Parts: sequence; C-alpha cells; structure tokens
Amino acid sequence: MRRVLITGANGFVGRNLQLYLAERKDVEVECFTREHSVEALPEMLQGVDVVFHLAGVNRPKDPGEFVQGNADLTRALADAVASVVAATDRKIPILYASSIQAANDNPYGLSKRLAEQVLFGLQNDCGVPVYVFRLPNVFGKWCKPNYNSAVATFCHNIARDLPVQINDPAAKLTLVYVDDVVEHWVRLLDGVTVPLDDNGFAVMNPQYLTTVGELADFIRTFKDSRNTLMTDRVGEGFLRALYATYVSYLPPESFSYRVPQHGDARGVFVEMLKTPDCGQFSFFTAHSGITRGGHYHHTKSEKFLVIKGRARFRFRHMQSGETYELFTCGEQAEVVETVPGWTHDITNIGDEEMIVMLWANEVFDRSRPDTYASPL
Repeated sequence: MRRVLITGANGFVGRNLQLYLAERKDVEVECFTREHSVEALPEMLQGVDVVFHLAGVNRPKDPGEFVQGNADLTRALADAVASVVAATDRKIPILYASSIQAANDNPYGLSKRLAEQVLFGLQNDCGVPVYVFRLPNVFGKWCKPNYNSAVATFCHNIARDLPVQINDPAAKLTLVYVDDVVEHWVRLLDGVTVPLDDNGFAVMNPQYLTTVGELADFIRTFKDSRNTLMTDRVGEGFLRALYATYVSYLPPESFSYRVPQHGDARGVFVEMLKTPDCGQFSFFTAHSGITRGGHYHHTKSEKFLVIKGRARFRFRHMQSGETYELFTCGEQAEVVETVPGWTHDITNIGDEEMIVMLWANEVFDRSRPDTYASPL
C-alpha cells in the first residue's frame, strides 16, 4: 500500500486527483487542506511515498497572500521533507503544480517562481526528486465558474442561458484538461519516468491551443445540439474534453431533453442524433402487420436493429429483379444493412409493437433525400 499526501486536496485539481486515486486499491490518501496548519505537515508526512503539492493562492484579497500561500507554504513543506530525509534518509518525491505565470514578474508569478526555487533547492541539497509542472489554464469538471477559468465560466453560464463577456475574441488560450493532467501524474506512482524539458520542468501533454471566441462558439454549439440534434466530433482530443466539461456543468434539471416525435397510423419515428459526417441515429415503431419502407437509395446505406418484436425484411434488386427475404427479432441482436440499388421494406410480423433502431450513413436532406418509392 502506497501512501500519498495531497496539499490543496479540496481544490479543483485536488478533487479530481482524489477521485482517481480512490479508484485504486493500492493507494492511501492523506489530504492537507486550508483547515490544516503548516505545523501538521511533519506528522502528515509519516509513511508518505509521494507528495502532490497542489495548494496555492491565485486570487487573494491582499496581494501579500501570494507569498504566504505559495512560497511560504512550499518552504514549510520542503523543510518538513528535508527533516524526513535527515531522520530516515527517505527521499519523498514531490510533484508541484506550478503555473506558466511563474515566468512573469507579476505578484502571482513571482510567488510561484519562489516556490519552484524552494523545491529545486530541496532537490539539490537533499536529493529529493522534484517534478515541477508549469501548467497553463486547466479545465474540466468541478472547476469554479466566474472565478479564474474562462472555460468554467462559459460552460456554467451558457448551460444556464446566462450571458458571457468576451472582450477580445481573438485572445489566445493554452489549455490542459484535468483528466490528462491527473492521469499523467498518477503514472508517477507506477514508476513511469516523467520527461523534463531543457529548463528542468516536467512536460505536460497534450496542450490545446484555441481562442476565447472559438471556445465560446464550441460551447454554444454543444448547447444548440439539443435543438439541431447535430453533434460535433466529440470523441477525441480537445472537443472530447471540452464537451465532457460542458456537460458536467449542466444543472440536474437539464440532464434530459425531449426530441421531436413524428407519429402516424403506422407508429412513431424519432431522430435522436445527427453528426456532420457520420450520419444519424433514429428509432421507429410499427404496429402489428404494418410495413415500413418500400423504397431504394442510390448511395445512402442504413443499418437496422430490431430491439423488440419480430420483423421480416424484403429486398428486390432494381435492375435484375432478384429478391431476398430474412427474419429477425428482438431476442437476437442482428443488424440488417440496406444496400444501394435494392428496394427494401420491413414488416412487423409479430403480435406486439415492434421497435427498431436505425443508423443512416448520412443526415437526411429533404432537398436531396436519395429515397425513391418502389413498393415490393
């Protein structure tokens, strides 16, 4: 069992790190928060294998608190770790969440740079492994909105139909996603080497480059997708992280939303999700004895999955006249794919309502539907 100390454990990044570590059975976590005094650090370090030093001050009422909350706290931690080295020769690795602001000469940046220097001094004097990450803006779930994160503020406000203020849409932003950060850090526990840049700072990748205006546009698109049903590419990279972050700011009363339902004597048809370049997802129902379809496509292809009821699919080749028939039911997961140039239909041959999932490889376009009636 490895023991970990997290300073600033109740902060945005600290809470995410705690959740990741709680998922592991081989890690015990000790939390240092604002409720603790620095005098508690030596005792809290007993048996600790790694320190994640995340505590800090970034928006104090008094600028003098920058030094107290960043440099002085780090010095107290370094002194406590140095005492452990002197007493037991145990060199506890420290991972420090610094900021790219440490390169600047403003009060916040200076205090973070002082904290870095304290840790590098501990490394030089006592041989303690130190990993200093100069992080850009971190975004993700649980970040406080209307504080110091444009992502958190935009997600929170747009999800609630509140205005967002953008002074310069072209202003550039460099972002890192909290899950990427935490996963990168947790690898340290598993013995993975942390790469360093030429200046000795730990490398954090991936980093995402965007602008304030582009960021707001993406988030508005996420919100609008509930009306348009059009969902962007949110399965990887920056948009995956940003979409997950936006959804995390939805109030519980917005966890669900209704989509249009079109019904007639045959049953209902519901479009659920559309994509820019990977088609759309729908479902439909059919009463007993009802036949749907009776058309062909030149290019469009569809996949049907009967999830309730019994179905008969019929096909006829539009040139040769060749026919084909097959049967599926909800008890057996079997996808039926329509083929361009074959007219097709589906009939509910059971006694109960039939429910069918449907994927089409393109979004339906009323001006070019690529759907031509040809009953079987």
